[in-house]
Amino acid sequence: MTSTRDRVTDDATRHAADSHDLIRVRGARENNLKDVDVDLPKRRLTVFTGVSGSGKSSLVFGTIAAESQRMINETYPAFVQGFMPNLPRPDVDVLEGLTTAIIVDQERMGANSRSTVGTATDVNAKLRILFSRLGQPYIGSSQAFAFNIPTVRGGGAVTVEGAHGAKTERRSFTQLGGMCPRCEGMGSVTDFDLTALFDASRSLNEGALTIPNYTMDGWYGRIFRESGFFDPDKPLGEYSKKELDDLLYKEPVRIKVEGINVTYEGLVPRIQKSFLSKDREAMQPHIRAFVDRAVTFTTCPECHGTRLNETARSSTIGGVSIADACAMQISDLAQWVRGIDEPSLAPLLTSLTETLDSFVDIGLGYLSLDRPAGTLSGGEAQRTKMIRHLGSSLTDVTYVFDEPTIGLHPHDVQRMNDLLLQLRDKGNTVLVVEHKPESIEIADHVVDLGPRAGSAGGQVCFEGTVEALRRSGTLTGRHLDDRARLKDEVRTSTGAIEIRGASTHNLQDVDVDVPLGVLVVVTGVAGSGKSSLIHGSLGRRDDVVEIDQSAIRGSRRSNPATYTGLLESIRKAFAKANGVKPALFSANSEGACPACNGAGVIYTDLAMMGGVTTPCEECEGRRFQAAVLEYTLGGRNIADVLDMPVAEAEEFFAAGDARTPAAHKILDRLVDVGLGYLSLGQPLTTLSGGERQRLRLATHMGTDGGVYVLDEPTSGLHLADVEQLLALLDRLVDSGKSVVVIEHHQAVMAHADWIIDLGPGAGHDGGRVVFEGTPAALVADASTLTGEHLARYVGAGAQTR
Repeated sequence: MTSTRDRVTDDATRHAADSHDLIRVRGARENNLKDVDVDLPKRRLTVFTGVSGSGKSSLVFGTIAAESQRMINETYPAFVQGFMPNLPRPDVDVLEGLTTAIIVDQERMGANSRSTVGTATDVNAKLRILFSRLGQPYIGSSQAFAFNIPTVRGGGAVTVEGAHGAKTERRSFTQLGGMCPRCEGMGSVTDFDLTALFDASRSLNEGALTIPNYTMDGWYGRIFRESGFFDPDKPLGEYSKKELDDLLYKEPVRIKVEGINVTYEGLVPRIQKSFLSKDREAMQPHIRAFVDRAVTFTTCPECHGTRLNETARSSTIGGVSIADACAMQISDLAQWVRGIDEPSLAPLLTSLTETLDSFVDIGLGYLSLDRPAGTLSGGEAQRTKMIRHLGSSLTDVTYVFDEPTIGLHPHDVQRMNDLLLQLRDKGNTVLVVEHKPESIEIADHVVDLGPRAGSAGGQVCFEGTVEALRRSGTLTGRHLDDRARLKDEVRTSTGAIEIRGASTHNLQDVDVDVPLGVLVVVTGVAGSGKSSLIHGSLGRRDDVVEIDQSAIRGSRRSNPATYTGLLESIRKAFAKANGVKPALFSANSEGACPACNGAGVIYTDLAMMGGVTTPCEECEGRRFQAAVLEYTLGGRNIADVLDMPVAEAEEFFAAGDARTPAAHKILDRLVDVGLGYLSLGQPLTTLSGGERQRLRLATHMGTDGGVYVLDEPTSGLHLADVEQLLALLDRLVDSGKSVVVIEHHQAVMAHADWIIDLGPGAGHDGGRVVFEGTPAALVADASTLTGEHLARYVGAGAQTR
């Protein structure tokens, strides 16, 4: 194992710049980092490599970017800081040479259901100005085209000071917004199933309301119970028409409850404001389940889903309304804007064209501006955020990227590389966490962490150039030039699932047969229709198990042990060994530390200065009562076990007094999917998309369904782990499962039994099957973009063997 002290270092790179041109990190200990020291050259592109869990994100995001953002936040007044996220100081001795850090990650874009691609990138704002200047008929300023601004008419008395004293005048005003009045700019209208809101056989005091968080003991319940609009002891089924209308639809009105002035409004408008203003995926699980049960969404019949009122839609440029423009594929919209010739608006048109071209350059030309931001994938969200920075005049900024090539076809990876280099060449420091060799190879400087994951990682194994990395002998260096080869023989299918006339999104009446009993890889550029075909058509079948990368729903207490059911076996084993109840070994039940209720931390509200989370002093963050920690299994207490990495726990539950076959079976699957480095008690909220997908896969292996659908399972995988994934996919198929993988990684393509390639392009230029057959046939054909790149890939592999 290569230690930090003995690591390979390219001295020419390390000492090329003086201390003013370096970001210096000394003694970084965030998460699994082991007193890491590293010097990063400014105004260069540095790529961080290493296996999943080696400490890359802890160093880049948890240490460097976090401290930069914390220091910037501290420059604001205390009142302003109260509205910002609280960022604790990272565990590091020295951080010097930091510049402003801009994180461009894969987190979903906000929780606001009103947010679209256009609003998130300010393109909508530019379009609104364009239509307010050139649209015919003229209807007003740019806000007249904004679907988030309502039209408001009103007036009032105004006191005017004049030469002859003060006088009062009546003045009226009109605010012309573009919001559709029927759907209030949402694009859809809601219909409530009233039976899901209340139990008509009960009174309010008997708990008639069946809405989450609307208990009679809570504040909402007290407002309804004490409003005076109805008898709280009367069953709702006996309410008069007016009483029921007041309960459900009453407009906001001020009332007194327990001597306090509060606002009362009906259940329906209150639910619309508190629940439906959020994007569905951002809702808590119990809220989302309620909304799915109680609310039906249909396209607004008045605005036809455009969110805009009739006035805003009536103003056009060359027959095109702003609603039409926002519905266009962005690549088409860019061409339309280029056709507008108006010298007085030249700066606006140039800026708008450059932004739209950036979408195309970054591989997102297939999107439309009216696409809800919450529906973008992690990779799409990251690239959309990048749009904001490509035209920025800022220099000497540190840009931090988390696997920016995720979700990109090999054809698009080069374009992403060009954009990263473009940011660097403007005088910025670019830090990239990446696994793909095509992106590692463009680095000016590489930092390789490891040598393995979790407690076996957290060290810098190498710093230097890409060529020096190849010679270094580190895990990344040894695998950098790995290329999978085409299989000598492919499996024969045992049947097929027929898909006929698929037309979801951009699919163009697609007919295709998906073979069964084999490994099928579905490929194509981003936006070609892969997900629409597989999730939209194949995923609807009862025997299909879809394993994606979406967030795993649960509380912050959820972890791999609770999610997989492993904790149940562990608790029973502890209970049997000690002759006590299993509930004692749950931090959410009887065994919880009373001081922190099993959370392990204490939250202190500091009002305007933001809250602080500190480890619980009673249990020292271990979550359990001291008495519970006296009970052991195989010499370890329950907190020790939850701190174990999966790989260590697998050995622990396979031997000695701790032998637990049920637990070992689950742990064996977790190791199988490449998650041996995760600790059993690690919060699920800290997992990446790829880790979440592999955790889901582990829970389904050998149990559910006959067809497994995986969406980019190589996300977040190190080069050395791809081979392990391929072996896992083979085992699934050999056990009788049919496996369908949506994937861009060429090693997975080369290993497939059958390939379905969609394209030829994205958006309306895609949506067709351009190839079906074996990988060897695709390479021999080489007529599609995928075939062209796969042929180059396996050709390079043949040269290195």
